Amino acid sequence: MILNRYRLRRKLFFALLFFLFIPSSLFAVETTLSQGLSLHGELKYPAGFSNFDYVNPLAPKGGILRQAAIGTYDTFNDFILKGVSAAGAGMIYDTLMASAEDEPFSQYGLIAERVELAIDRTFVIFHVNHKARFNDGQPVTAEDVVFTFNLLLEQGQPMYKRYYADVTGVEALDQSRVKFTFKDGNNAELPLIVGQLVVLPRHFWQDKEFNKAGLDLPLGSGPYRIKSFIPGKSVTYERVADYWAADLPVNKGRYNFDTLIYDYYRDATVALEAFKAGEYDFRHENVSKNWATLYNGPQFADGRIIKKEIVHEIPQGVQGFVFNTRRSQFADRRVREALIYAFDFEWSNKNLFYDQYKRSGSYFSNSEMAATGPPSPAEIELLKPFTEQLPVEVFKDSYHLPTTDGHGNIRNNLRRAVALLKSAGWIIKDKKLVDSSAQPFVFEILLTSPAFERIVLPFKRNLARLGIETKVRVVDTAQYLNRVREFDFDMVVWSFGQSNSPGNEQRYYWHSSVVDIPGSRNLAGINDPVVDALVEKIIHASDRPSLVTRVRALDRVLQWGFYVLPHWHISTFRIAYWSKFAQPRLVPKYGLGLMTWWVK
Repeated sequence: MILNRYRLRRKLFFALLFFLFIPSSLFAVETTLSQGLSLHGELKYPAGFSNFDYVNPLAPKGGILRQAAIGTYDTFNDFILKGVSAAGAGMIYDTLMASAEDEPFSQYGLIAERVELAIDRTFVIFHVNHKARFNDGQPVTAEDVVFTFNLLLEQGQPMYKRYYADVTGVEALDQSRVKFTFKDGNNAELPLIVGQLVVLPRHFWQDKEFNKAGLDLPLGSGPYRIKSFIPGKSVTYERVADYWAADLPVNKGRYNFDTLIYDYYRDATVALEAFKAGEYDFRHENVSKNWATLYNGPQFADGRIIKKEIVHEIPQGVQGFVFNTRRSQFADRRVREALIYAFDFEWSNKNLFYDQYKRSGSYFSNSEMAATGPPSPAEIELLKPFTEQLPVEVFKDSYHLPTTDGHGNIRNNLRRAVALLKSAGWIIKDKKLVDSSAQPFVFEILLTSPAFERIVLPFKRNLARLGIETKVRVVDTAQYLNRVREFDFDMVVWSFGQSNSPGNEQRYYWHSSVVDIPGSRNLAGINDPVVDALVEKIIHASDRPSLVTRVRALDRVLQWGFYVLPHWHISTFRIAYWSKFAQPRLVPKYGLGLMTWWVK
């Protein structure tokens, strides 16, 4: 027995010794090396592809593209909370990977020529292209990537900390390889999120004050650099003649203009007239009345200006009047629902929008992720643990916005609004809506565009019939952004854009962790553990079907929370441009592709 124990101990000792001296590489997590990343499914473009399908790889370089911007600007630094960034500033920089506009969510090599992804998705390694250069000729290295990531977390907009919350580490393995380690492998989107990272030059920024707004010329590695500017009035970009990535597959046929100019106008009406007079070249119209009535004249009739609508498949998210639930008058969901009854979309669409729009009933409009009709069994199963915390309506049907006949008579809707307000403790006294302390219901709608006043004023009249006093204030862009960033508003017009693959950005829109962080997009002040839980489930969805189910479940909860009075959407680009331009035969499904155009 003693001998047997001795032999057993000897075997265990040598087994342990053998284990300790096995090369660690034998226990390394298996990885795949590829030219790109796709969230769910295969990449459209194989290794060695020459260019995207929606470009003309032989497009000539040269010429000028002049566009308009409204308001003003006071900084070229778009990565911080301070200031208003100049239009086009993003053209200065390259990212690790580049997105394809004809796939829902995929990326291909740019600064990172290859990407190495762990099979269990617990880390990703980007291989920096040895040709990558900043526009001063200095090489882009893995250390620049690490520097950028840490700089954005420490001094950038607060959103970066939430956006990259599941990244637990970043390290330069050598000059050309940078590794991002994740909290776990359940956040399928995270490798692509990191692939969107802009890379800033460490040698340029390490001795400068990054979080200070200003007009110091930045250094990038992108296709354009700032050539000249007039503070707050215009900015001119020039194409980098020796741009290092010009011949990469993701860039072939793109960035064809030698010069990009953005001229600033204080007034949108003046800007439109300037376009028609030939002061700038391209216009994307978002005001239906303008599109229906003002795009006419001899320059349109004789073909000098081309007016066109281009259908796209981009999810539209939701635009609307956002209730700031931090304000006491909007804390009760019944009050928010009541005010939705006072907006007559059908009348507005007929009389103001020339019937150009569809009503947005979902926070994920124009996509398969919009919740419509009764919830599916999978959605019910997902929502069951929150039964006690959710309105019973969530389990019955999606929310259906109130409708009218479009003639302006919304008496029935206003009756329903009065009943909801009464149930929330508000009563009519001397033709004013007051609470139990006799305080009147007064709130302000903050706007940045005078064009929106014609939409708000009919809404204001309907609210007055409920005894609610509504003030409308139009401010300049800088003041508007500052007030929105500080949540200093009662109601504001905002748009929550969505992609084909919702993920980490949902934390920044709806999660309670950002409710008090200035600059976050949780403008409504949502502080709901159910919403938090569903957002996390979306981020950790393992495949497309589960992602769709989880997004629809979140959509139902948001719909019945009445955080936004939804507006409308359109599934076309309404564009006009002077006929100096040519464009590729194909238009990408998920973008306009303006940077694939060229001067004839």
